[in-house]
Amino acid sequence: MSLQSLHLKQEYRSDRNDLVSEFFVPCLSNCIQFDRAIQYVTAKSISTLWAGFTNFANNNARIRIITSHRFRPDDLSLLSKAFHDESKEKSTTNHAIVDGKNIEILRKIIHNKNLEIKIAIPDTDICVTFSENIGVFKDSENNMVAFSGTANETFSNQNRNFESIDVFTSWDDKSRVETKVEDFKNLWENKTRYVKVYDFSYAEKNNLLKYSV
Repeated sequence: MSLQSLHLKQEYRSDRNDLVSEFFVPCLSNCIQFDRAIQYVTAKSISTLWAGFTNFANNNARIRIITSHRFRPDDLSLLSKAFHDESKEKSTTNHAIVDGKNIEILRKIIHNKNLEIKIAIPDTDICVTFSENIGVFKDSENNMVAFSGTANETFSNQNRNFESIDVFTSWDDKSRVETKVEDFKNLWENKTRYVKVYDFSYAEKNNLLKYSV
C-alpha cells in the first residue's frame, strides 16, 4: 500500500468534495501511521479512524493524537475508563464500536500501543485554548501526506461541518510536509512554546482534564 499511488488534490472543500470518501478513507487505507493534532476528539472519532485502517487486523497501524484538555462528559468518562481498565481486560477480537459505549476496541489498541493520546494545555495568557488542526499520514514506504484544516472524522453522513483542508505530499511538496511533521514532533515531545503537553493518563490523574462547555 502506498500513499503515492493516490490521486490527491491540493485542496478539498465541502462545496465540491466529499472529504471523507475522497481524502480520509483513501489515506487511511494506504497508511500505517496517522498523527493528528486537533482541538476536540471523541471516542467515536477514534474508533472510526481505527476502523479506517485496512491493515489494523495484523496490529500494523498506529494513531497518535494531540488534543485539548476539554472533552464532552461521556467521552471523558469513556476514555478515562479505557486507559484505567485496559490492563485488567482480556483482549477481544476486532469489531466496530456500534453504540458508542463499547470500549473494548479502545482498551485493546491502547494496550497494544496502537493508540496514544496526549493533552496540550496553553501555559500563557497569549493562548486561550489549543485549537491547532494538522494531520500527517505515513505509509510503509515512508511517503507522507500532510494536511491542515478541520475535518469530520466520525465519517457520519449527518451533522457534517462546511469545511476545507489544504493537502501537501512528500513527493510534491517535501518542505511543507517536513514542516508539519516537525511541528507535530515538537508538540509530541513537549517542545512547543506557549503549550505544555502531557500523556493522557498523567493529565487525567492530575485533574488537568475538563468538561467542554
